[in-house]
Amino acid sequence: MLKRKFIKKPVVVEAYQTKEQQVIKTLEGDMIASPGDWIVTGIKGEKYPVKPDIFAETYKEV
Repeated sequence: MLKRKFIKKPVVVEAYQTKEQQVIKTLEGDMIASPGDWIVTGIKGEKYPVKPDIFAETYKEV
């Protein structure tokens, strides 16, 4: 199998940082967001939590 490399397309998403623990209903099922996690809304309206260190490495403000 030939492995290929890809880069994500530049897509603008909305996100907010939660101050309290909450349950986020994702496409993969319920996930727990901890205080400080970012809640990202994807391009189809889906939501998912992202840990602050991963968010900082993956996203930048526009």
